Amino acid sequence: MKNKKTLVLGASTKPERYSFKAITNLVAKGHSVLAIGQNAGEVAGIKIQTKAIPLKNVDTVTLYLNATRQRDYYNYIVEASPKRVIFNPGAENPELAQLLELNNIKSEQACTLVLLATNQF
Repeated sequence: MKNKKTLVLGASTKPERYSFKAITNLVAKGHSVLAIGQNAGEVAGIKIQTKAIPLKNVDTVTLYLNATRQRDYYNYIVEASPKRVIFNPGAENPELAQLLELNNIKSEQACTLVLLATNQF
C-alpha cells in the first residue's frame, strides 16, 4: 500500500471524536500524518499543531471542521495543492469544493474511516 501523506484538519485529542479515530487509523495503516486542531496535544504519536504548518507533498487533506470554520483555511489548502480533499460527514462545503475544482484539486464527500476500513483510501 502506498503511503499517502495526509493532513487532518480539525484534529482532536478526544478519543470519541472521528478526527482522533482517523489519525489513529491512518497511522496504523502506515500513512504519514500531519494534524492541526484547536488544542495542542498528541494522538498515536502525532503532534497536533494549533497553527498552520508548512506543507509539502501532501496527498490528502481530510476535513473535520464545519464549513464556517473551514474559511480560515481556504488559501492554506489551495496553496498546499493536495491531490484531494475529503469532506467528512458534517464538513460538507460547496463553496470550498468549487474553489478546489477551480484549482484542479479533487474533492470528495466521503468518510475517511470508511475509506480506510474498506481499503479505498
